[in-house]
Amino acid sequence: MPQATVKIKKGAGRSLKAGGPWIYDNEIDQIEGAYENGDMVQVTDFDGYPLGQGFINLHSTIAIRMMTRRKDVKVDEALIEKRVRDAWGYRKAVVDTASCRLIFGEADFLPGIVIDKFADVLVVESLALGIDRLKPVILEKLVQVLKEDQIHIRGIYERSDAKVRLQEGMERFKGFIGAPFDTKVKIVENGVRYLVDVQDGQKTGFFLDQKYNRQAIRRLCPGKRVLDCFTHTGSFALNAGAAGAASVLGVDASQLAIDQARENAALNGLSQTVTFQCADVFDLLPQLEGAGERFDVVILDPPAFTKSRNSVKNAVKGYREINLRGMRLVKDGGYLATCSCSHFMDPSLFTKTIREAAAGVHKRLRQVEYRTQAPDHPILWSGDEASYYLKFYIFQVCEER
Repeated sequence: MPQATVKIKKGAGRSLKAGGPWIYDNEIDQIEGAYENGDMVQVTDFDGYPLGQGFINLHSTIAIRMMTRRKDVKVDEALIEKRVRDAWGYRKAVVDTASCRLIFGEADFLPGIVIDKFADVLVVESLALGIDRLKPVILEKLVQVLKEDQIHIRGIYERSDAKVRLQEGMERFKGFIGAPFDTKVKIVENGVRYLVDVQDGQKTGFFLDQKYNRQAIRRLCPGKRVLDCFTHTGSFALNAGAAGAASVLGVDASQLAIDQARENAALNGLSQTVTFQCADVFDLLPQLEGAGERFDVVILDPPAFTKSRNSVKNAVKGYREINLRGMRLVKDGGYLATCSCSHFMDPSLFTKTIREAAAGVHKRLRQVEYRTQAPDHPILWSGDEASYYLKFYIFQVCEER
């Protein structure tokens, strides 16, 4: 059991008491007992009322990441195994598990760690000191639980190379856990085949969170001309092509991503229909507009324009600009799929920004649907600061009438 007790300030911990997963450094009143960063500590309110247990790390603004709301629970291998089994059982019930996110940090009550499954390979991203110490146990239990369902994992790769590790007082790390293997992994999602580069691809190699959003745009694409902006390795573009689009152009600023997208198109026999261009989307869209190009479907899947509250204003400008340009390229009665993967661009602000963009180009939007991330990236209510980030709209774009 924890040796130290952290008492929070009077009036502090409102997010925690509402179900949130974190305690910030400025909410701590005092710490009683010996501890080291990364240790489990007891947490109490200002009056000594128990609030649970969590990992402490005063290197980070997020000073404590909660593991349990109970003071009498032992955080040991048995608890880790239960959390892992619960996470796997949930995935089996709600998603196609051929490739999926198996552990989603706080939303699976294992704060600070993400584990993705790409076919028979696991990719782990560990971002917090306390959970990093438990990483070997978590992986051991996960491999064991999968084996019970006749799923053999042939290799594990770690992608703990995000800058946030430095804020935790940890070094960035990237490499094999166990024996090396071919890091170009073949997966199938929505019937589309991909080569996922778990070593050098973005994040853990592939964005699984858009799985069912990619599926949702397919019904709009048969026989249509499609533009996929920020295509990365071509996932939306290839879903459009597989659905029978007449032509698809995917655009991304990364030559590495475009090369991988072309490889994926060839893998699916779609190279004649789905083509890719390496270009800055912000530069290319005005050029396409100036050339009189128009598309039946435009897809906007940009990277997060903001990763902090301090840069939200600039991010709003970016989202407004890209949506304004995208709407101008949609034929009257065509469709726009647009999204934001930034937590700090909350749903109301994102909606407001899209509305402003539509007004700026005199377009009327008819909402087809609003979606979020796939359910293997569950949104934990009251803990949404750590789990709710993806907003995805599909609109019909009409001229003012």
